[in-house]
Amino acid sequence: MADASRDAPRQPLGGAFHTYLGFDAVRFGTAMPSDAGGAARGAFEHMLATGSMRRFTDEELANAVRIDPSQIQGLGPSIESLIELLEARKAKILATFDPAPAATQAAEAFQKSADRALPDDGSELNRRLAHAIKQGQLRDLERLWYRLSEGSAPQRALTVALERLRERFQIDAMRSRFTFTGREALSVDRAIEVGEELERIERLLEQLREALKNAKPAIIDLDALSEFAPQEQVDSMRDLQRRVNELLERLAEEAGLSRTPEGGWSVSPKALRLYQRGLLGAIFGDLQAARSGRHEGVTSADGAVELPATRPWEFGDSPSAMDLPQSLTNAMVRETAAGARELGAPIRLRGEDMVVHRTRQQPKCATAVIMDMSGSMRHGGQYVQAKRMALALDGLIRSEYPGDFLQFIEMYTLARLRKPGEIAQVMPKPVSIHDPVVRLRADMSDPGITEMDLPLHFTNIQRSLQLARQWLTGRPTPNRQVLLITDGLPTAHLEGNQLYMLYPPDPRTERETIREATRCAESGITINVFLLPSWSQTDEDVQFAHRMAEGSGGRVFFVAGKELDRFVVWDYVKRRRTILG
Repeated sequence: MADASRDAPRQPLGGAFHTYLGFDAVRFGTAMPSDAGGAARGAFEHMLATGSMRRFTDEELANAVRIDPSQIQGLGPSIESLIELLEARKAKILATFDPAPAATQAAEAFQKSADRALPDDGSELNRRLAHAIKQGQLRDLERLWYRLSEGSAPQRALTVALERLRERFQIDAMRSRFTFTGREALSVDRAIEVGEELERIERLLEQLREALKNAKPAIIDLDALSEFAPQEQVDSMRDLQRRVNELLERLAEEAGLSRTPEGGWSVSPKALRLYQRGLLGAIFGDLQAARSGRHEGVTSADGAVELPATRPWEFGDSPSAMDLPQSLTNAMVRETAAGARELGAPIRLRGEDMVVHRTRQQPKCATAVIMDMSGSMRHGGQYVQAKRMALALDGLIRSEYPGDFLQFIEMYTLARLRKPGEIAQVMPKPVSIHDPVVRLRADMSDPGITEMDLPLHFTNIQRSLQLARQWLTGRPTPNRQVLLITDGLPTAHLEGNQLYMLYPPDPRTERETIREATRCAESGITINVFLLPSWSQTDEDVQFAHRMAEGSGGRVFFVAGKELDRFVVWDYVKRRRTILG
């Protein structure tokens, strides 16, 4: 039998799961936001990192939101009385029972059952079984169980011994966790029942203390509580749960979370606006003392926006800009100075009396933001910072410059226009070719070749600039700019209908890209390059960014990925000052 067991194939363990002392595989500690708005912000951060959004459940929302306990009337006294009740029940159990005799019985029962499992043949299997039984090694005993003959008396005896060993461990765990001072001896079965009751009490106490601390009565197991508390107190706690759920729903709606048809929660456009506002608050947190809202424009005689300040009328001023109340007041003061005016006499308005409002132009700016979503942007999570910048810039323009134009462009082997609502779902393309040298060409006029047939992880700055130029040219403003966020050289370009994908970067691709940048400059478009740090970045990347920006009168910014949102928006505001002033 020993030889057969040695030659038998190893089988997976099974039959029983064991909880070891001091370890709970179910409960994990997690950091939670402080309010429903924090839950919505956490949802957006998750969306930026993964490109997808799953729904909140009611339980997740309750765990994510911290409520001030003072908002729930009667919460403290009700929970405190329940804690006292359960503590008294626990103290009575510990002062009554003594589990030591049960531990001795469980050890003896295990040893008796284990002795029957030892095959009396002097084999190696017998020796290993005896050692595992003496040491009480659960894992070794389970392994050796498979070495015994299927359905044999030793295997059946070892099955019983494993159950007795589990009971012994369960009682030992209870004795190590709780301090018993009673004298009433417990049997094995009764000791296990007492241990389970103490575990239920401990779980309820933990739930009650957490509910008292963070106003979360919803986490209390009322069915388990009804075993120890009077029905009136359980009903009172159920009423508190209902009130807290109503408060949670109100906070969730204020934070921009909305109910789904399935009963969960999802983020709404309102939550997006709140998230953008939070980003702007963090970006401009150190500028609040000096920032006074919208920036000043160019004061002119024929502007479209009237200012409170006035000036004397000049020949050619538009009558629509006249400050009529002030002009009439000036005429009345002048006539009264010459003597008392007759009752009902008309007011005679002269040119020296008339004043007009100062006006200013309201120039608009059109901006195309090109976000690099090639394969290299996945390193260091650079793509998350690029998307966070895009949302912050969108929030800035919506709140401060609603007349401006903004367009996002996703850049990869090709390029695609993206709406602000699609930014969160944009993800860097997976690298599908790992060869050190790549020289590929695709005929894009071939109807049989689609985007899905191409490796999408290359960087096509030329096509992205072309899309940006086409879009910017159609905007009714002379102030046009491109914000190009990338981490290196271009590796793809178009020549007519032919798409070239070349790695390492080829001078041919750089030449076509610079040519498109020149076309942008001829159209009055400024290119600003934000060069992100990369593990593969060289001097060639920096020099290329300089050549492209200089050709269009733009600038190159060297920023760390985590500061991209702050730096881009700050530069945008500075550019607005230049345009307006």
